[in-house]
Amino acid sequence: MFEFIRRHTKLIMGVLILLVLPSFVLWGINGFTSMREGAASRVASVDGRDISQQEWDNAHRQTVERLRANNPNIDLRLLDTPAIKYSTLEQIVHDRVLQAAVADQHLTVSDQRLIDVLAHDPSIEALRDPDGRINRDLLASQGMTPESFDARMRSQLALNQVIGGVVDSALFGASQAGVAMDAFGERRQVSVQRFTPADYAAKLNPSDADLQAYYQTNLARYQASESARIEYLTLDLDSVKKTVAVSEQDLRDFYKNNENALRTTEERRASHILITAPKDAPAADRAKAKAAAEALLAQLRKAPDTFAAVARKSSQDDSSAASGGDLGFFQREKGIDPAIAKAAWALAKAGDLSDVVESDFGYHIVRLTDIKPAAVPPFEQVRAKLEDQRRTQLAQKEFTQLADDFKNSVFEQADSLKPTAEHFKLDIQTADNVTRTPAPGATGALASPQFLSALFSADALQQKRNIAAVEISASQLASARVLQYTPAHARPFEQVRDQVRASFLSERGAALARQDGQAKLQAWVAQPASAASLPAAMTLSRQAPQNQPPQLIESALRVDPAKLPALVGVDLGPGGYAVARVEKVLPGAEQSADEAAQSRQRYEQAWSTAEAQQFYLWLKARYKAAIFVPNPANSPIVMKPAAAASR
Repeated sequence: MFEFIRRHTKLIMGVLILLVLPSFVLWGINGFTSMREGAASRVASVDGRDISQQEWDNAHRQTVERLRANNPNIDLRLLDTPAIKYSTLEQIVHDRVLQAAVADQHLTVSDQRLIDVLAHDPSIEALRDPDGRINRDLLASQGMTPESFDARMRSQLALNQVIGGVVDSALFGASQAGVAMDAFGERRQVSVQRFTPADYAAKLNPSDADLQAYYQTNLARYQASESARIEYLTLDLDSVKKTVAVSEQDLRDFYKNNENALRTTEERRASHILITAPKDAPAADRAKAKAAAEALLAQLRKAPDTFAAVARKSSQDDSSAASGGDLGFFQREKGIDPAIAKAAWALAKAGDLSDVVESDFGYHIVRLTDIKPAAVPPFEQVRAKLEDQRRTQLAQKEFTQLADDFKNSVFEQADSLKPTAEHFKLDIQTADNVTRTPAPGATGALASPQFLSALFSADALQQKRNIAAVEISASQLASARVLQYTPAHARPFEQVRDQVRASFLSERGAALARQDGQAKLQAWVAQPASAASLPAAMTLSRQAPQNQPPQLIESALRVDPAKLPALVGVDLGPGGYAVARVEKVLPGAEQSADEAAQSRQRYEQAWSTAEAQQFYLWLKARYKAAIFVPNPANSPIVMKPAAAASR
């Protein structure tokens, strides 16, 4: 049969084309794509291109992983709310809109621009080594190669160009800024009555049935993440080094070939006496200092052994005078003033004195006290160091071939890691409760997003086969297999009982606080005299919030000044409820010149942000951006009867 196919290739190709072409005509490429994606529904669209539910889910998972990596102790429940997930979708749409604009305007980023950003952008400082280069291991730990990182940076710079031109060209008048910032700095006298959830929660005594019902209603909050028990192997340079044999002759040859690299640089030890005279001092002062140095030199030539005593008494170098002028050992090209180094290397033997030496600091007398000539250390002295270097050198040469063998071995013997471990003399390691995201403090393979992603692929979970070897860092490969997989599941009620009770009391306490606060507000609006029980008024502003919640500050400052005094109710969400009586408006505090400049700068930033936002909204309309799922965002509800106050 195979011989028939080989001989009649053209005939079979023709038949296939006749079979496949009508399908494309009838269904189109999009039809095949839709079939491949199955039931994946679209959640948004930009410029005629859909965003699928799967893309949204993947992006949100990546966002959660990134936030968790930056904040290991964060409560994951805070990141898995409908509002947070919706914001991820909005970010996808935002990026797609800018990408459409980049393509439409043919915006590009030059190689030189990319090089400048990679060298100087402070936002990627954490990825750089001390020499300024991007650290490949750090990129690998984030699932990126240098090439993909460059592509991502180039793409981001292109996106920045779309909005950047609008931000940089924003214009406004000084008077306009002054009016706006005066309003922003306005102060108001406000009486505040807070209704705190804890006060109401203390009166609650939920039964087991209440807690069980709450638990069942909010099961998603008490989910345990999917996890796996695994075994894994790591092939790295250290493991290869253990298998490398270095003969005595090879080591001695290596020593001989590297004598120049091993040779130490000549060092000299000297002492000096300094009479200070900065180079920009008047000529008369420098002449006087030089004469003093020459007088000391004449004295020392008669009694050279008194150098240390003379230095302690007469040297004006505070750092060395107390030790008799001793400067320690130093090399000719570094570690010492060039004038002193030149003088020290001009002396022939220990004990010799220099003439008076001029430098930018004044005038010196230098005495040579010791010489360490350049030399190659004996073989035995550097043997251990050389052996390690030679093993590393040989291991690096061998690693490339071994890496290919390792990849083939874990693939070809996919049912077990044992044959690979025995062949490469590696230890099989185990880990329990491994999740899709690196655990806080994880190292090596368990800290690699690429490794974990491969580990939780459908094939690895269902077939329990070795995953393909993953490069988790430079010169480091890892493979693994799942021994046991535990899907995500709701933790038992008894295990989370305390959490359930705390959440129940918090939510019910907030609801009771809101209910009581709204009732008090209505009563005070109906009978203003009864509002006299409110606490004494305080002066509130955005700059001085007096520990009051931002929602309350904004609500109080937005009340129509023409309708004061007025009552306003503010829903603080989990923080309960507040009723504020706004008494009167006070002018903003006097500002210094610096404070006024800072205010203007804040206004510039706000204005630029507003223009950028409007431009983005225009781009959304131009590229027909649309989100097809409802926005679950639940903004704080402000309850304020129309008769009491107005926005």
